[in-house]
Amino acid sequence: MNTPIPSQDLRPEQGAIYRSCILALDLGTTTGWALRGYDGLITSGIASFRPGRFDGGGMRYLRFSNWLTEIDRLSGSLSAIWFEEVRRHAGTDAAHIYGGLMATLTAWAELRGVPYQGVPVGTIKLHATGKGNASKEAMIAAAKAKGFSPADENEADALAILHWAIETNGGVS
Repeated sequence: MNTPIPSQDLRPEQGAIYRSCILALDLGTTTGWALRGYDGLITSGIASFRPGRFDGGGMRYLRFSNWLTEIDRLSGSLSAIWFEEVRRHAGTDAAHIYGGLMATLTAWAELRGVPYQGVPVGTIKLHATGKGNASKEAMIAAAKAKGFSPADENEADALAILHWAIETNGGVS
């Protein structure tokens, strides 16, 4: 007889997102990230996972996994992760890198019981700028309008994802 194994519901309770440590990511060789800590402080930046000249093919993914572990440790434990869910890439290399980073992220989160969710690009852009196909410049301008100084469009996208997650309670409202 098959007996279902009860699993713990890891989703934050309604409204709990406002007191949780959450991470938003724009995955890529240059990954944009934004973190809202338990104290409500938002920190953001970019992290490069470009391989070195003598690195093997999997080194970028090992570095990304180690970076996630360090962010988790320094933040006091992540409650949830949101990332930009890309459905179409202009180039094959970009698609492969995105797929590898997403696989690394989801495996890392599953191993630690951290809930994660992809957010479609159009949803993020629409929420940030009012236009679902907003340009990189418009996304940077939207981040600056909220008082941030993003280094590039990757950081601006991560900030937009974070604000979407906070303002919609992770897409629930």
